[in-house]
Amino acid sequence: MEVIMAKYGEIALKGLNRSNFEDLLVKNIRRRLDKLGKYDVTRRQSTIYIIPVDENSDLDAAVKKVSHVFGIAAVQRSAVLPKDMNEIIKQSVPYLKDTLERARSFKVEAKRADKTFPFTSPQIQQELGGALSDAYPHLVTDVHNPDVTVLVEIRDKGAYVNAEKITAVGGMPVGSNGNALLLLSGGIDSPVAAYMMAKRGLRVDAIHFQSPPYTSERALMKVETLCEKLTEYCGSIRFYCVPFTEIQEALRDNCDNDYFTVIMRRLMLKIANTICERSHCSALITGESVGQVASQTLAAIACTDKAADYPVLRPLVGMDKKEIVETARKIDTFETSILPYEDCCTVFTPKHPKTKPLIEDVLKEETKFDFEPLIKKAIEGITVKDFKI
Repeated sequence: MEVIMAKYGEIALKGLNRSNFEDLLVKNIRRRLDKLGKYDVTRRQSTIYIIPVDENSDLDAAVKKVSHVFGIAAVQRSAVLPKDMNEIIKQSVPYLKDTLERARSFKVEAKRADKTFPFTSPQIQQELGGALSDAYPHLVTDVHNPDVTVLVEIRDKGAYVNAEKITAVGGMPVGSNGNALLLLSGGIDSPVAAYMMAKRGLRVDAIHFQSPPYTSERALMKVETLCEKLTEYCGSIRFYCVPFTEIQEALRDNCDNDYFTVIMRRLMLKIANTICERSHCSALITGESVGQVASQTLAAIACTDKAADYPVLRPLVGMDKKEIVETARKIDTFETSILPYEDCCTVFTPKHPKTKPLIEDVLKEETKFDFEPLIKKAIEGITVKDFKI
């Protein structure tokens, strides 16, 4: 029989409330595996065991899914063997065949959690290592930098043998640190921001501002695709789409064009405040990075934040574009983000935006037009869509 062993990340460092994090992590794994067949998901000895209940379960797909669950540091697909040294050797040799035949060097590591097992860890390593060397004579033992590390774990329920440890995403279980609302554009940055805050245990919803006819239906479809891709890591997402055209036109027609971007961002936050309250979110998330564009200077960010009723989290604030793009590629949002369909942030963009706006000047510009009725109308026109895991 084969099982998936998922090893904890930061949860292992928790104290008296550790079991709460573990229970949430188990629930998150069960949700992710729901469409892949029946699995028995249990936890013991700082490991989550994922056991297929029926023969048709897709273990390869399950390993990939579990490796994308925040809270898991590593995943191992393992054979479950009797706690008998002869049986461990007899069954490990054929079980590891595909992996070892492709390798040039190997080593064996053993962990003996069950101290009643009659062989010590070094003895297990010596016995199994010798048997594998005899079975696969092309292999060279390399204890420092092997192609393959065979791991044998002697635990309470059996001996577990595997030769591939898959690095998972780590972090904290989604939902363990509250809810937040992401300002989701169609660009590269905001999906990465969602990924990074979900990794810190936040459950993420998303709000998007649409400005037809200046933005197309394809632009909206692009953002919805990003939501679908993010569910692989963030779990289910509630998506709020805000009609923003009238607000942008009023801003264009009534305020100094140089202040357009910073005022637009403030108006977005005012709408997001309401959605935060309704959806019980405790923070906002943006994909801003200091100095990346003119609207992301410290002065502009300070002016924007004064419109927020909730903390604004900016996980990309110190990252450069290369780092952000690398993460976007890793989570498979990059190719979607660069599709040539513009979002509302590119509509009416001024040629020379204020890079060092003063809040008193921004507030003065805002008083040139009463935006409150349009904000209320936009909130009433919001459409909601749920993206499930």
